[in-house]
Amino acid sequence: MKDKVLAKIVEKWLKGWCLSREVSFPVPHKSGFRVFVGDEKQKERFVFPELNEDFFELANSIDEPWVYLKISTSPDEFTGKIPARWKLQPQGYLMTCFQPMNFPEISLAEGYHLEFSEYNTTFVVRVVAENGEQASIGRVSLIDDVAVYDRIITEKNHQRKGLASFLLKELEKIALSKGFSNNLLVATEEGKLLYETLGWKMYCLHTSVVIPSEE
Repeated sequence: MKDKVLAKIVEKWLKGWCLSREVSFPVPHKSGFRVFVGDEKQKERFVFPELNEDFFELANSIDEPWVYLKISTSPDEFTGKIPARWKLQPQGYLMTCFQPMNFPEISLAEGYHLEFSEYNTTFVVRVVAENGEQASIGRVSLIDDVAVYDRIITEKNHQRKGLASFLLKELEKIALSKGFSNNLLVATEEGKLLYETLGWKMYCLHTSVVIPSEE
């Protein structure tokens, strides 16, 4: 049963990711999904909810750079079993929060203001400093019955001021106002700690490998 749930959740997250990045929706590829991204450093991505022959087949047949393989399992399960040309990327975590987030009492740090924009059911919140510099930015894409949070970034010289938490609260307000309270995201190691304090739980690992170009 878990595998079915996993595939559905992975697909919903991926559709939200595609909306946020303004690329075409995933298409089925055997037991996983394929997305044409079209970036110089990410031509396309194959995303597999579980480890099986489909993943190994691709890992053995692809030798062009900047095609990502992503899999909901620990790297220990496959790293010795795929060609050495594949390089492991920093660990990601697919996380869920199926109730309103759990925010401490927070207000926006002094000297900052918010700016809002939107495109294809993706809502963008920016935290901007007095000098006009972007301090923090994040997006939430609303698709099916989920809110997918993406690219939550705080610039180095604006960190430790609670900007990311405030930003997430604003994004969640938008999602809730549209009736979305099932939240998904893929976090980095660093982001995971923040999300856990807000009530998110890890759903599964999100492990990526890619063949970098020969410099």
